[in-house]
Amino acid sequence: MQSSQALSPVTRAATLGGCAALCVAAQVFGAGALGDDPRDWLARTDAALSNRNYEGVFVHEHAGESETLRVVHRVDGEGVAERLQSMDGSGREFIRKGSQLICYLPDQRTVLVERSPDSALLLSGLPRMDAGTAVQYDIQSLARARVSGRDTRVIAVAPLDGLRYGYRVWIDESSAMPLKTQLRDSHGGVLEQIVFTSLNLMVRIPNAELEPGVDAKSYRWIRRDSEPVDSGKLSVSWESSALPAGFHMTASARQMLPGGPVEHLVFSDGLATVSVFVEAGRDGAQPAGTVREDVAAIGASSAYSTQVQGYRVTAVGEVPPETVRVIAQAIRNAGPMPAATDSPAAVFTLRTHDALDSAISAPMGPALHSFSPSIAPPAAAAAPAAAPGRR
Repeated sequence: MQSSQALSPVTRAATLGGCAALCVAAQVFGAGALGDDPRDWLARTDAALSNRNYEGVFVHEHAGESETLRVVHRVDGEGVAERLQSMDGSGREFIRKGSQLICYLPDQRTVLVERSPDSALLLSGLPRMDAGTAVQYDIQSLARARVSGRDTRVIAVAPLDGLRYGYRVWIDESSAMPLKTQLRDSHGGVLEQIVFTSLNLMVRIPNAELEPGVDAKSYRWIRRDSEPVDSGKLSVSWESSALPAGFHMTASARQMLPGGPVEHLVFSDGLATVSVFVEAGRDGAQPAGTVREDVAAIGASSAYSTQVQGYRVTAVGEVPPETVRVIAQAIRNAGPMPAATDSPAAVFTLRTHDALDSAISAPMGPALHSFSPSIAPPAAAAAPAAAPGRR
């Protein structure tokens, strides 16, 4: 593990929206400043990933496969810029500048341009723990260890029920950067892992480091970076009493697809996140009293799709299968019944197990996060690229 020359304390960091200024010196620097509280270390790690300049290479292991990636992250007066590059196989690259995310997909000769969520990072730390989150998890410091020749604090986050996964983070004592992270099941098995093989903290990152390495002039360009559609009053609701303990809605939006609008709801307990996509449509003729259900699980990612009151509801997240099922079944139709359509092109619907598989098993989504779902909306089966999934 190597580090460039020492960084000066960063006292101002622009968020994606460009409107937040954070004093992070106390959070990111000085190992003894906050003591040994594991929650403090998790907060410092999140701040370090968001507010420091760094470049590194890491190995991402997921669903029995591994991929080597390079990440570049820069924060300056113009905001946040990032580049995530696959160094294996497809050679995919994801570049985020401000609120724009550009996905270069050489294996499909396609470039996808999207809007990036305000809080999205291509590689992010654990969300900060609040009082509600702490009720659902046991957070402890474990024995210190060395990773890549560096002294680290080891933090274990264990769920108190079977509806969410646990986490383990190895945090560099000198920089608060996470050198190793794991997502774990209820038996302690490792579902997903990220390990940095090199990490450099930079005073300055040149513009050239944030430009794509692929020549995409002849590629097909698909733009989905227009302003989001104002959903107004949501046409769907949910039964809060039926949600798993600690989960609540944190975001909602209406995404306009070629076949019509899709409601996108995000539910989170502060660590685990589940995206729910609700679309008007039907699954064709079905016997009276039956409901078509599709289930898929790839590694740590789970998806569940069902029909509720004339709507197709799909829940996707890096949580146990039971969790996405419970959340999907809590969704209710709060508006008029949708008009039936016989046109298969009118809506994008996850109707088969294979489609669900494709939605959650893309080799690398634009948002890579060891603790967040790599999710895709219902259009994923028809789109050329995996859609981003963020906390």
